[in-house]
Amino acid sequence: MRTRAAVLTTIGAARPYAESRPLLVDEVTLDPPGRDEVLIAVRAAGLCHSDLSVIDGNRPRPLPMVLGHECAGVVEALGPGVTDLRVGDHVVAAFVPSCRHCEPCTRGRPALCEPGAASNTAGTLLGGARRLHRGAEPLHHHLGVSAFADHAVLSRRSLVRVDVTLPFEQAALFGCAVTTGVGAVVNTVQMEPGARVAIVGLGGVGLAALLGARAAGAAVRIAVDLSPEKLALARELGATDTCDAADPRAAELVRDLTAGGVDYAFEMAGSTRALEFAYRITRRGGTTVTAGLAHPQSMLSIAHVGLVAEERTLKGSYLGSADPERDIPRFIEWFQAGRLPVDRLLSARLSLAQINAAFDTLADGRAVRQVVIF
Repeated sequence: MRTRAAVLTTIGAARPYAESRPLLVDEVTLDPPGRDEVLIAVRAAGLCHSDLSVIDGNRPRPLPMVLGHECAGVVEALGPGVTDLRVGDHVVAAFVPSCRHCEPCTRGRPALCEPGAASNTAGTLLGGARRLHRGAEPLHHHLGVSAFADHAVLSRRSLVRVDVTLPFEQAALFGCAVTTGVGAVVNTVQMEPGARVAIVGLGGVGLAALLGARAAGAAVRIAVDLSPEKLALARELGATDTCDAADPRAAELVRDLTAGGVDYAFEMAGSTRALEFAYRITRRGGTTVTAGLAHPQSMLSIAHVGLVAEERTLKGSYLGSADPERDIPRFIEWFQAGRLPVDRLLSARLSLAQINAAFDTLADGRAVRQVVIF
């Protein structure tokens, strides 16, 4: 079939993207779903820093590629072997397909699926196929999803069926921002009620982590960012305190607020400098978590003796250490019960034609979550 898609043809294009146009909205060919694959009509897709990091070269991926990894849609066709979904089901995409057979999957850690990681790096679906083409040229899939398109073919293992009453623009956020942010709180560290936490970086993932910390009962919730607008939104969403990251005394202020540092610091900015800050504001015996994706060559330097003598923990969190089949429906239930006001994360609704300019907005730090509506 023919479908519209935003194809990335250039990495490291000059800003502004509205002028250099690294993403070309074009008609492409989409093959029917193969075995264990599903065709969906994409209804909403969020813009995430993980997409931006491919555009600007911080996360090199094979080109040309149809970007987008956070989406919700409707099942339109089922490939052979798919028996647990039906045409018309509403689904959310998870950006790590889980084979359910490798060692991490069998140990209950599907976010670390080894075949899923390999296919994501190669730009294919979980089974190794590429279903997108432009003429005779194959196009790569982004994280097994390629959501910036009217239609997409995905592995069944990339999809989670969700409540049909949930608006698509809200459902899409559960594929990345919510699951990554909330999951870091409730899965990666299994935060206990009454904890003192700091969130460093208030994009969609960071603000979702703030919502998760509030829902999980954190007593002190400190939001840290450079943007006054995002700090103001954080206060509305439940931050007990906010801190301007540009303040040279920022780390000292956080330690003063918490009598020595937070129990858990979550770095969500994808910046080594932000991670170093998060580590500095973590108290003795505390845990620093990073879910931000910096450039692969970025290195972190910490004092070895402090890690030992202060019994510090430094942890990574990918997809919120989640099991999407368990956690996406669970977090949706929390939203529907009023515990996670995810709808407040929506910054703007836009068309696919506006996508290059929208990435300028994201790169400038002026958006939380922009969503393309199809």
